[in-house]
Amino acid sequence: MSLLLIAGQRLFCKSRNIKTITIVRSAGLDSAISTFKLICGEKGVSLGTAVREQHGRDESVHRCRPPDVVVFPRCVKEVSALAKVCHDKQIPMIPFGTGTGLEGGVGALKGGVCFSLRNMNQILDLHQDDFDVTVEPGVTRKTLNAHLRDTGLWFPVDPGADASLCGMAASSASGTNAVRYGTMRENVINLEVVLADGTIIYTAGKGRRSRKTSAGYNLTNLFVGSEGTLGIITKATLRLYGVPEATVSAVCSFPSVQAAVDSTVHILQAGVAIARIEFLDDVMINASNVFSSLSYPVMPTLFLEFHGSEQSLAEQVYTTEEITQMNGGSDFQWARDRETRNRLWKARHDAWYAAQALRPGCKAYSTDVCVPLSQLPQIIVETKADLIQNKLTGPIAGHVGDGNFHCLMVVDPNDPEELHRVHLFTERLARRALAMNGTCTGEHGVGLGKRGLLYEEMGSMTMQVMQNIKDALDPKNLMNPGKVLLPRVS
Repeated sequence: MSLLLIAGQRLFCKSRNIKTITIVRSAGLDSAISTFKLICGEKGVSLGTAVREQHGRDESVHRCRPPDVVVFPRCVKEVSALAKVCHDKQIPMIPFGTGTGLEGGVGALKGGVCFSLRNMNQILDLHQDDFDVTVEPGVTRKTLNAHLRDTGLWFPVDPGADASLCGMAASSASGTNAVRYGTMRENVINLEVVLADGTIIYTAGKGRRSRKTSAGYNLTNLFVGSEGTLGIITKATLRLYGVPEATVSAVCSFPSVQAAVDSTVHILQAGVAIARIEFLDDVMINASNVFSSLSYPVMPTLFLEFHGSEQSLAEQVYTTEEITQMNGGSDFQWARDRETRNRLWKARHDAWYAAQALRPGCKAYSTDVCVPLSQLPQIIVETKADLIQNKLTGPIAGHVGDGNFHCLMVVDPNDPEELHRVHLFTERLARRALAMNGTCTGEHGVGLGKRGLLYEEMGSMTMQVMQNIKDALDPKNLMNPGKVLLPRVS
């Protein structure tokens, strides 16, 4: 039995089993707790079972032991002081934002201390003329955009959940607007990071916020996507954008997946500055119709959104409609005002809940891959056949403009055999993407679930370089241990 399969069986354990685990704290941790209270105050340290369990899981099906203690620092100096104590006593540290991750990235595999960053929730240094803002890790994307509402600016990266912005940086999050505005990698200018030994660094230099730089190594993007394994992100300086003058949305159905993807490729080739182009397969459309009382044709469907001036939108819309009709698409359903646009997009926005409603009492679990655009029709067709053959429920939704799509698996968490089949399916899906020169994850990250697949994707020499970087920054392996990199084989 493979190492990855054994790991998968352990990870897909039931959440109810968490309560059966007895936490045995080390003497070092016991002595550290009193120091933690001096740093954060009595209310800034929790040993409660419910609090620890809450901070030991995310939205994935992966479950493991909760942390031994949860701390709630209020500023970077407290994070640094706490890290120094943990480093001295060799206690693992796990950063926690909002718990909306999808690959088990916050589980305390080796116990230790969870750094819950919700109390660090200030929006700092908004520079409207420079289109940038600096935020603490407790600030979520919705909170930031609400704060920006009267400035004419917004932050467009939208992973769906109201995730913390520093957590989004840590997982290299993306979302529906990435086809135009990019992912977190393209939108983070600078980071403040606390390293394993408590050292505070600034990845682009303290206070630096230029739109581009060629000065030195790109440390900012080293920490974007590091998932807490190299340090704790305590501030992020982000790019902002002007709110578009006008927005138009459209929905169009197609006779096949190939036709929908061909339309996407042709739209991008035509230079249309489309903001969103989302794909739902027939199973997902049917689930959405039932859940949201909609009446879309049960066919592969594109949801599109255009941002720009009134004049530019007219040209974008005309070109796009002409392209989709050439590929057998239906007439567009158009929407300009916010209320109608929201109603038009309801199927995409409620996809997670619609999928889960297909099997009441079951849990939804999303896995994602990303492939070159030309390979998208083939991988979706093969994936749908795989789902049918293995009697699995997995509607498909995707950011088709990026070649990235999600299977929204609906699984009975109390059925070990079905969990095992889901695990094997996710491995096959990822390897299918790798065979097409794609990646095992487009935006969810590696966490626990895709460590072995990352090794297959990168190769042994590249993984050794990653391990060397980890060893250099975290020689004691205290920062979110067991995530991203497979454990060393002794």
